[in-house]
Amino acid sequence: MTTLSFRASDEFVLETQSFAEQLGLKNSEYVRQAVQEKNERVMRERLAGLSRKLSARHLAFNEESDDSTGDGLE
Repeated sequence: MTTLSFRASDEFVLETQSFAEQLGLKNSEYVRQAVQEKNERVMRERLAGLSRKLSARHLAFNEESDDSTGDGLE
């Protein structure tokens, strides 16, 4: 396992410690869970964005295909 470290204001540290304590967690576990939740949210948003792009491409392709079916070869 690897250790991450970062600088934080005293206010941030006190708030984080307070919330961790309220949840019965160690500070490191509280921060680990918060970062994991953020990572998962970013990944969901990224996948949703890629899905929208792919959907738009499929729609454009389908519209092109629909236009080509009216070529008089019925």
